[in-house]
Amino acid sequence: MSRGRRASAQAALALGALGVVFGDIGTSPLYTVQTLFSPSDPHPVRVSQASIFGVISLIFWSVTIIVTVTYVLLVMRADNDGEGGIMALIALIRRRALPGGRQAELVLAALGIFGASLFFGDSMITPAISVLSAVEGVKVAAPSVAGLVIPITVTIIVILFMVQRLGTGAVGRMFGPVMGVWFTVLALLGIRGIAAHPVILRALSPSYAVSFLAGHFGTAFFSLTAVVLAVTGAEALYADMGHFGRSPVRRAWLLVVFPACILNYLGQGALILGNRASISNPFFLLAPGWARLAMVFLATAATVIASQAVISGAYSVAHQAGRLGYLPRLRIQYTSEEMMGQIYVPWINWLLLAAVLTLVLAFRTAAALAYAYGTAVTGTITITTLLFFYYARHQWRWPLWAVLTGGGALLVIDLLFFAANLTKLVHGAWLPLLIGLIAFTVFITWQHGRELVTARRAQAEGPLTEFIRQLHARKPPLHRVPGTAVFLNRGKATAPLALRANVEHNEILHEHVLILSVETAPVPHVPAGERLKIDDLGYEQDRIAHVTARFGYMDQTDVPALMRLIHEADLEIPLHDDRLSYFVSRIELVQGHAPGMSRWRKRLFIATSRITADAAESLRLPRDRTVIMGSRIEL
Repeated sequence: MSRGRRASAQAALALGALGVVFGDIGTSPLYTVQTLFSPSDPHPVRVSQASIFGVISLIFWSVTIIVTVTYVLLVMRADNDGEGGIMALIALIRRRALPGGRQAELVLAALGIFGASLFFGDSMITPAISVLSAVEGVKVAAPSVAGLVIPITVTIIVILFMVQRLGTGAVGRMFGPVMGVWFTVLALLGIRGIAAHPVILRALSPSYAVSFLAGHFGTAFFSLTAVVLAVTGAEALYADMGHFGRSPVRRAWLLVVFPACILNYLGQGALILGNRASISNPFFLLAPGWARLAMVFLATAATVIASQAVISGAYSVAHQAGRLGYLPRLRIQYTSEEMMGQIYVPWINWLLLAAVLTLVLAFRTAAALAYAYGTAVTGTITITTLLFFYYARHQWRWPLWAVLTGGGALLVIDLLFFAANLTKLVHGAWLPLLIGLIAFTVFITWQHGRELVTARRAQAEGPLTEFIRQLHARKPPLHRVPGTAVFLNRGKATAPLALRANVEHNEILHEHVLILSVETAPVPHVPAGERLKIDDLGYEQDRIAHVTARFGYMDQTDVPALMRLIHEADLEIPLHDDRLSYFVSRIELVQGHAPGMSRWRKRLFIATSRITADAAESLRLPRDRTVIMGSRIEL
């Protein structure tokens, strides 16, 4: 590729990243400064020249340290074959043999899973606070319809979630240009405010943030609960790195998003310096009167895009958690033939819709929701920082002094934000923590229960080699019916329950038998050349073979397509569609007295198993040629 075409492709990726990656953090100027000075805040910041300079300086340096330094310059370097996000970081830790053994790996993975759990709290609050804060602009632009804020917000949110099943391919092409306009307007409005009171530029000096913290620590400490709103969405830079690449995301942040947001924050600070009454809604008041209604429409479009990004992120986290064994296999719909990453998860979609509507109707204002927002974000950021520096120390061999000084300083800042947000537990901060704890409990319960069920299932299935030996020695031999049977199984060690049932109850065996095990590797994608591992199990004698198919946690599992790949691998077994049947074992779980898990966790595990997607659908098996055979396992 020529240098010009490469530059053009990078620019296109950066434009796309504006919409998908930066929607959340790019709409933070809508409510951050307003929340800081809100009189309804349990610990409001009194409006004075010193406090204005102090909080704007805190915003600038918080965004610089947490987003630019922690994520853009450091954390984004830890990619799992190009994929990012806290789930990718967990997979990296599980993939490498790091010091501390199995116990250290489990503790770090548990921390990462808790961080991913907190993301679900974020994904519920973001659409509610973003859309609500945009629609609240009508109170400034058209006060006569201020009473319609909640109905308009609810309508937009319902429509947003209803269209998810259609996919975001067509809308996605508009995201970048719309957000390009949004960031341009952010910068222009900020410059307009700065031009009126250029003295606000002094807030870029860290001395104002330090003096505010040192001289008014109580006020400054509590203000961190609102300052953190400026960095919400920072984790999206890392999570969406795999869609666009590290370089386009970094360029979009450093050249467009970061300058635009900071200019707008400075402009809002300048506006409040000139007119302290503007704390009621400094973002919309920064715009000239004739443009405010248009700003409401633009802000609404931007917040819908921000919501779309975090909703898609929730789908991806749930999908990855399922592939890594922390959730059951959920029903996934792929909404784009060109981009496999565009998925729709119905169960997650309707859960999010119910939660978002509940939040809007319960809190009713963006300022009230802001009290609940920061805890999930700061918790995820803190855990990501900790996991990154552990990985950098043991995988990249960073010197201990660099890890302790750099990592220690960043962790102190993260923990300071987290501690500040904990002070608002009674004002709503309990909500994302509760959501995170519930999600975390479901994750670890499913993982542990799955291990127990796998062990019980292995006992019921028995060794595969012994089963084949018995088949070979059977007198008289089993009747072999024409065609090829593909039995889905969890591994090569045991005989599939469906195969054993077919032999013991039907006393038949197909002319050709293929036992297929599908494994998920702790990498995003597995190349086609490394997909298959074939064991013919002495195929010429019993006409039974075993194939292990490896997929990455971001790969789409398509078994019929896999048959073509197996056929090309010189395995002499007929795999023609018209003579091919698939056999799947369905497990019915019942609560019993088996050891290994408490009764309440057994009930939770069995309840969670009921949302498991149909295996035939998730593996893309043809319905007319798939046989499902059931068995029961006591937990």
